Amino acid sequence: MSVLSPLPLSVLVRRAAQELPAGSVYDLPVRRIYRGFAGRDLSVFSHGRRAATPLGPAAGPQTQLAQNIALSYLAGGRILELKTVQVNDALVIPRPCIDMRTVGFNVEWSQELAVADSLREYAKARLLVAILEELCGIPGPERDVVFDVSVGYDLEGVRSGKMARFFDGIRDARAILDEERAALRRELPAPLRRWADVPCPECLSDSVTLSTFHGCPAEEIDAIGRFLLEERGLHTVVKLNPTLLGYREVEEILHGRLGYAHVALRRAAFEKDLKWADALSVARGLSAEAGRRGLGFGLKLTNTLVVANAGDFMPGDEAYLSGEPLHVLALALGAKLREALGAELPFSFSAGLDAANVGAVVASGFVPATSCTDLLRPGGYQRLHRQTEALAAAMGDAGAATLADFARARAGLPGGGLAEASLANLRRAAAEALGNPRYAARHTGKPPRKIGSHLHLFDCINCDKCVPVCPNDANFTYETAPRSVVYRDLVVEDGRLVPGSERTLSLGGGKASWHQIASWADACNDCGNCDVFCPEDGGPYVEKPRLFSSLSSFLADAPRPGFFVRREADGSRTARGRWGGREVDLVVAPGGAAVFRDGVAELRFAAAGSAAPGDARLMAPGAPDGHVVPVGHYHALRALTDGLFAPGAVSWLTAMFPENAGLEIPR
Repeated sequence: MSVLSPLPLSVLVRRAAQELPAGSVYDLPVRRIYRGFAGRDLSVFSHGRRAATPLGPAAGPQTQLAQNIALSYLAGGRILELKTVQVNDALVIPRPCIDMRTVGFNVEWSQELAVADSLREYAKARLLVAILEELCGIPGPERDVVFDVSVGYDLEGVRSGKMARFFDGIRDARAILDEERAALRRELPAPLRRWADVPCPECLSDSVTLSTFHGCPAEEIDAIGRFLLEERGLHTVVKLNPTLLGYREVEEILHGRLGYAHVALRRAAFEKDLKWADALSVARGLSAEAGRRGLGFGLKLTNTLVVANAGDFMPGDEAYLSGEPLHVLALALGAKLREALGAELPFSFSAGLDAANVGAVVASGFVPATSCTDLLRPGGYQRLHRQTEALAAAMGDAGAATLADFARARAGLPGGGLAEASLANLRRAAAEALGNPRYAARHTGKPPRKIGSHLHLFDCINCDKCVPVCPNDANFTYETAPRSVVYRDLVVEDGRLVPGSERTLSLGGGKASWHQIASWADACNDCGNCDVFCPEDGGPYVEKPRLFSSLSSFLADAPRPGFFVRREADGSRTARGRWGGREVDLVVAPGGAAVFRDGVAELRFAAAGSAAPGDARLMAPGAPDGHVVPVGHYHALRALTDGLFAPGAVSWLTAMFPENAGLEIPR
């Protein structure tokens, strides 16, 4: 399994600065960077803090690494729910862990980084956002952003010393920010060092969403909530599960109304989860306690729904449902809770949000309205920008300049109270969703099309769907010269190297230009999402070149295929590759000559276009007869390094190992 290795902040800044002139940042097109809409004020207040939009990513794969959080911000997210942190930070998450072939299922549940590393990543992300605001020229009124932390799952863990240090760091991140600024001054080139001094809040967050997961007793939820309010002084939101509707109502909606008969419910989940009367009691008690302390309290809809795992893609017996059916369940639960607890109680929402329903959800008074499933579909983070566009368009259709006016206009209550209008809109949204065919199984049951071909290290159909659907921006494109190389491997015979059979390596055939796909392995956690949307079989994260930021991470991933490539101080390039558990090395001199070794033989090539080595020798006596020196691996590794470091190439690799070796990032 791949292990996430966060990128240095200087690499994140350098990559953005390299890429922006070409029209994108972390593969997000500049046209999809949120800058607001003339005549439309999408801002809201969350626990007294202004956010320029009510939208953002839910706590999940889009908010674990700094580049994920930055992409969410750039696309229009202004309330960013950071991935759930818990005391057990040595989890082994099954792989693949995300199944987006239809509505969305997953088997992941909290952060994959150590708690201290998560804190540092969130601090890096906050400083990176401040830098990108300046670098990308985000208008001042559209910069206001709120970070909301998410924690779980029991009182003992939340009260632990490890989590206490996390809470302290979230409230005061000065020490981490000072360290990151010092690193930026050391590692950035002179023209970029000024970004180290961009103003950035030292308090990352003063609000928390409690994810109680499944089966947490009411008294435990109440105790954790009181701890967060009383001892940590945090605005607190409690996430609820759709099981609160009860087994019979969930079954009627999921199977009877929506037609998801193939999605098997787990009755035990309903028996163990929080009950309706207890939920109301906990909510009322914590809301009163928050009021006494001058803090905010609210509820979030919803956590995932436990269902049986089909078992044909992800491992395990259980999976967590998301997407369209969860959207309908969450609206039904929201309407029921708002009727019981009053329309004034703050609610947030995350269940199947997308551009088609964002207007109805926001008009229903949910702050924030966040998404995860939508951002895992083709387009990725661009879909968050589409949500902002759809919300602004809906406001325009209603003749509303603010979200408050939008809610009143949608409810037909232009002079009424906002809470009353929001509740009316929620009743309408819940009723309409139940009868809307776009949420039914017959509409969502068709998986992405596969064309029957298999991926290779080089060449594919170049649809590029795998790039934006990766939440970590691990997949990227690079260019290779289109050509076919005819070569012969060398075989050891009686202490000599003799040519083997003729073979051909194809790079783009006869096309004038050909771009390839590679994966930055340190940002890939083998979630499998790129495999789902790739029309070919095999999975880009498996078959395409997997590049590592350090030799140590490359070696630690053995025996899986992979590559470590870097640019040296003298302008040469070095690379190590692994095929079938065997490693080979390449050194390319500035003039184009190259040396290739496989541990048994050393081959020398005079120039880039040389199909056969000008010199070949065994490195040590006693080489076994029949040993094959893979000349084809030389040509593949040479094409890879030439393409990755071609003039104008931009990737995590070029940011990690810049052309001026004096700017190299220490590892």
